[in-house]
Amino acid sequence: MSTPQLERLQAHCQRLRLYQVAAELPSLLEQAAKAERSYTDFLEEVLRREVQAKTDKHLAMRLAMARFPFQKTLETFDFKVQPSIDVKLIRELGTGRYLEQGENALFLGPPGVGKTHLAVALGIAACEQGHRVLFTTAMGLLATLGKALSENRLEDRLKVLAQPQLLIIDEIGYIPIDRQGANLFFQLISRRYEKGSILLTSNQSLGAWGDVFGDPVIATAILDRLLHHSITINIKGESYRLREKRKAGLFKSPVGAAAQSES
Repeated sequence: MSTPQLERLQAHCQRLRLYQVAAELPSLLEQAAKAERSYTDFLEEVLRREVQAKTDKHLAMRLAMARFPFQKTLETFDFKVQPSIDVKLIRELGTGRYLEQGENALFLGPPGVGKTHLAVALGIAACEQGHRVLFTTAMGLLATLGKALSENRLEDRLKVLAQPQLLIIDEIGYIPIDRQGANLFFQLISRRYEKGSILLTSNQSLGAWGDVFGDPVIATAILDRLLHHSITINIKGESYRLREKRKAGLFKSPVGAAAQSES
């Protein structure tokens, strides 16, 4: 094949936005010639590589836009350490079917039991399935909404937050929420109600949300919408971080400390 012909082929690929094919065309043609591949086999391989490149690019974009604090997967979660978790239920959530049905998922439990790990892992799984995802902490979310309110662009911000198929809100309950924050949070939940899924984590039981939001009425209204189509996972267990410190001898359990003080 002449160089001018190869250049024309690459130019055609560039115009058709087949950038991966354009980059790999010389090596693909050489491999096909050596293997004496049929036209259909060659074409299939060329298109497969282009599709894979575009799939990888789009996934990378979705992961970047999701703003995950770290990369975790369900495969790296140690379910044996947290036996209270229904593994089959988590695996089912990993299929993303709950997103197609517009269901919410609530992960409740004390600090350090893996709630955020699971939230991020399910978020990444959703990205891999082609869904738009956004991760935020509760405090970061309320700060964003409060700023938008003060700048008279709350409606625009709510529209943006209503777009992802999955909105992950982490760490509800660690810091009390004032009345304005509670009202803003309610507006967001109402905006996404039956339109997009929410996955949230909290260290507080649902019965304590009246104290978290500083208003039992608003808390009830929020929970009414969240729980209408939802899956709740209560995680009971010891903190991963405390367990690792104990293994390293940096932290003693309350029982062990009490026993030593009595001896």
